[in-house]
Amino acid sequence: MISGTFLQAALVFILLIAEIRADAVKARAYVVKANKDNNAPLQSIGVLDFTQIGGTVKINGTLRELTPGLHGFHVHDKGDIGNGCMAAGAHFNPTNKTHGGPTDIERHVGDLGNIQASESGIANLSMEDTVISLHGPFSIVGRTIVVHERVDDLGRGNTEASKTTGDSGARIACGIIGIIN
Repeated sequence: MISGTFLQAALVFILLIAEIRADAVKARAYVVKANKDNNAPLQSIGVLDFTQIGGTVKINGTLRELTPGLHGFHVHDKGDIGNGCMAAGAHFNPTNKTHGGPTDIERHVGDLGNIQASESGIANLSMEDTVISLHGPFSIVGRTIVVHERVDDLGRGNTEASKTTGDSGARIACGIIGIIN
């Protein structure tokens, strides 16, 4: 026999979960190849969806036409994809920290590590991060997600670029993150 107290606690828990799910914030980025010619048509390579429930942001989507291997993956400060994604500015870093990996305490807010493209150039993303947000001071909404040419060394290299960009090379694709709910 189940006690009334247990049923009440279970009902409160279910309602709490329903309330958290109802408060999910969603955003999306349409990702295009970097293009230095601002007058040329944009070439879409995929879509990324961002969903925040509580303190965790989930990133899901598929990117195509990448070179096989690891690519640095970061949120940049500005919401501008012009000039071959260079107009997006530096990594989103409101806490003025050095570059790091997604699980490091010392990292830019926008440091999301690497994504893996298959031999056919497809990256299927399913990741979570507890530092970025879709609201508040660490909000990535209105900023740009950028895919880089090379692997991000997560700030562990011996170059100056390692401490700012993970020495991940040129920007090869980007998209502005916009709220969708």
